[in-house]
Amino acid sequence: MEQRLVTDSVTSVKYLRIASISIATYDYILTLPAEWRFYRSQSSIFHISLACALFILMRYVSITAMVVSNYGYFSTTYTQQTCQQYYIVAPIFKAIQTMISQVILGVRTFNIVRRDRRIGIMLSLLYLLSTSAEWFTDLFHETPSVVYGNCTSANAGKVLSTWFYYLAVILYDVAIVTVSTMHLLRYNPISNRVERLIRVLIYDGIGYFIVLSASNVLNLVFYHTTNIQTQTAAASVGYAVTWIMTQRILIHVRENTRPEAQRLENVIVARPPLTAQKRVMSGLRSQFESKNHSKGSKGSKSAGDANFRPTSPLNPDDMELDVHVRVERSVMVDYKDESEHSGSWVN
Repeated sequence: MEQRLVTDSVTSVKYLRIASISIATYDYILTLPAEWRFYRSQSSIFHISLACALFILMRYVSITAMVVSNYGYFSTTYTQQTCQQYYIVAPIFKAIQTMISQVILGVRTFNIVRRDRRIGIMLSLLYLLSTSAEWFTDLFHETPSVVYGNCTSANAGKVLSTWFYYLAVILYDVAIVTVSTMHLLRYNPISNRVERLIRVLIYDGIGYFIVLSASNVLNLVFYHTTNIQTQTAAASVGYAVTWIMTQRILIHVRENTRPEAQRLENVIVARPPLTAQKRVMSGLRSQFESKNHSKGSKGSKSAGDANFRPTSPLNPDDMELDVHVRVERSVMVDYKDESEHSGSWVN
């Protein structure tokens, strides 16, 4: 019975890893056009934007982490001696991937708060504290584990510390998403495009937090157990989810802040009603008539007076001072300067 449970556990772990690899591969293929657009938007291969650099790092460090982790797990040729030199590679790439993801969130939040220096210092201190805790808990008491020829890292010390790694990640995400969302809700958009960008930023931040928190909680639960067979069960899922959700943030921000993008907007203009126009024209005519009377030319009118003659007599109801607002026409409007808080690093 116990042997059957162990077999079922190993099978479930394999299914989780295969599913994560499949989802990550599908998303990689799906986002190849977005990657190409990132490359095309750069002025030179030696002068790439911060967003493009972070996108490339996030993408290919995540691929390396997944390959290293799953190769060690599915391999059948490792011994205790050879695993001693390999087991630590996957945790190192996991920490690097998390650092890049947190840099992206931090820079995004810094731009959302309009590069406030005080908040920027707080974000930097939070990042340093979080990454220090993550590196320590990720590598502390890690030992090689060889089962059926595979090679994975296990937290087999008297004090299980790896689950604190995921706790630190969750706390960082909570702080960053809270700050960014609070500031986004304070924005007063002046156009449909800016409003749409703010909505995308809010949804991306909350979606990132929900999905990654679920993955981190799952890993936290597994690493809180003493069974070294299941501790890394959701590790590959964590790599895939962090990769997909983080790069989606960069893609969505870039797609919604492209300088060349233009939108068709309705321009609302205010025009006086027809009765008000008559009143103004009548007033102008009266002024011309009074000038002519003052010059003694009562019986003659200039040719220009005919242009100011009202077509119908004024009505007492025409003295209203209201202004009617209506849609006059649609024009193409360029919003290049309206999203400066996010456009400085997304090209």
